[in-house]
Amino acid sequence: MPSLPQGDAIPRILVVNDGSGARSRAVEARLGQRGAVVATAPLSAIAFDTGCRGGLSIPCFDDALPDAVFVRSIAAGSFEAITRRLGVLHALDRLSVPVWNSARAIERCVDKSMTTFLLMTAGLPTPPTFAVEGRATAEAVAVRELARTPLVLKPLFGAQGRGIRLIETLADLPAEDAVDGVYYLQHYVPRPGPPFRDFRVFVCAGKVLAMMSRRGDDWITNVNRGAAPEQVRGQDEDELARLATAAAAAVGADFAGVDIVADGDGRLLVLEVNSMPAWSGLQSVAAVNIADAIAEALLDFLAARRKGAPAPHPSRLPMLAEP
Repeated sequence: MPSLPQGDAIPRILVVNDGSGARSRAVEARLGQRGAVVATAPLSAIAFDTGCRGGLSIPCFDDALPDAVFVRSIAAGSFEAITRRLGVLHALDRLSVPVWNSARAIERCVDKSMTTFLLMTAGLPTPPTFAVEGRATAEAVAVRELARTPLVLKPLFGAQGRGIRLIETLADLPAEDAVDGVYYLQHYVPRPGPPFRDFRVFVCAGKVLAMMSRRGDDWITNVNRGAAPEQVRGQDEDELARLATAAAAAVGADFAGVDIVADGDGRLLVLEVNSMPAWSGLQSVAAVNIADAIAEALLDFLAARRKGAPAPHPSRLPMLAEP
């Protein structure tokens, strides 16, 4: 694999990706069009190596470090493999290499219980949620909460709507081995349907790039499950933007897809923050080219950093409480 050209004026970007999807290629192309040189590699290909500068061996970078890293995807793996891969991102941060998103932000978003905790402590509206271990404890929560509302069981680590269940009775709770002993239970948010709707808002560098409404016959309204992306109409776009940017800041994400739902009274609640979001569906209704906007924001961040100007990081942005 050839090495990248070097030069102080040429930003060298590493795109971390375990596949070659259209969205990743689009970001790579837009970075290149804006003057950066780009290499791609999976985290599995980056080695801890005490003989290299900084202790990392990175494909295409010889004994040098990239100017920035953009994390598009991290492949599934064993606990040991994922720990080592996130360790690489932590090491890059320790070496003062900007990583979008950082290992810390990814860890916070992957763990739904921590995401919910951070949303709550930031004063953001989110459904009542309980993350407990053991079926007996989960049953105690369900007995108490099912008297008020159905619950939604979600995998603690999961995405794209996979593994979500509606819990209406104790019999709906799965066995411990089906959830690895951890029950993440959240109040179901009742809303009109079918069709059911919720919102995805894409935030980058503290600003909203685009948002969409997702309409589906199922109450789980992921685009990959058949929901249709639509332009946002009849909702308070300013409030969606305010909640989404505050949610991204709460988890310290440089870019994120924030899922928001309106309850039966129209109150907006933040459900999740995704640190490696897809945007195919969103792009189909967005006015802005999302890949180009990400590339521009990342290179603007690097330019400000080189000039010594303070470039705000999401973990240092103010958290906005509900008005």
